[in-house]
Amino acid sequence: MNFAWSKKFKLLLALFALTALGRSSLSAQTDLSAAQIIQNAVARAQNPATKPASGAYTYTKLTLTEEFDSTGKMKEHKEKVYQVNFRNGATYAKLVEVNGHAPAAADLKKQAENESNAQQMTGSRSNKAENRENFLTPEIVERFDFILVGRTNFNGRATYQVAFQPKNPAPPGHHMIDRLLDRISGEVLIDAQEFEIARAELHLGSEVNLLGGVIGSLKKLVYTMTCTRLDDGLWLKTSSFGDFEGRKLIDAMRIKTSSRAINFRPLL
Repeated sequence: MNFAWSKKFKLLLALFALTALGRSSLSAQTDLSAAQIIQNAVARAQNPATKPASGAYTYTKLTLTEEFDSTGKMKEHKEKVYQVNFRNGATYAKLVEVNGHAPAAADLKKQAENESNAQQMTGSRSNKAENRENFLTPEIVERFDFILVGRTNFNGRATYQVAFQPKNPAPPGHHMIDRLLDRISGEVLIDAQEFEIARAELHLGSEVNLLGGVIGSLKKLVYTMTCTRLDDGLWLKTSSFGDFEGRKLIDAMRIKTSSRAINFRPLL
């Protein structure tokens, strides 16, 4: 073997070794099961000590809600602006504007009702000190089976792609939220390094009746949520989209929602 071919052969061996090393590293990274990935994500979400100590931000949250009748005609269009403070894993949202004006008493009452519903859904017993945008609680996770689909990249970061569906049989529950969770399935992208949710997609598998269908039903639910890693390592929800169809009493209805977070600034 002459000198030139010897150099090429050694180069090929080096490339092969690097490729094998990369495959070995990837295999080691994907050695976790879906259950272990979710357990790590829940532990991360539930333990404030895992978050950057300096993480405190204020930002603006813009939401849009559109309601349509059975013919597709828009019945209501509502744009809301919230001033949000985030500190030590807790989110404090203040409604400051509705359709370009200061919020009315009815708007503030509705916000309080929504906060109460979120606490019930996440199993929270606390109030404003709870991060209401965290849905990775032990109570909710216990209701689902998880399957590791694979690995992918999202926003330049390696993520685990995990599908979920309700356990069969589902845990006993009599409340509307229980019946809803029994029919929800979807997929989450979980950051492979920090075990934070980067994106979540969920949908409703079958219709959910409210009080036996007397006051209404939910026939369709599609929801997506995206979280972004800030420079200091904090992860915050930065956008969402929802599409809901159902019936209120005898009237068909459809509601579309969207939100985005902007103007992040350190909270002093």
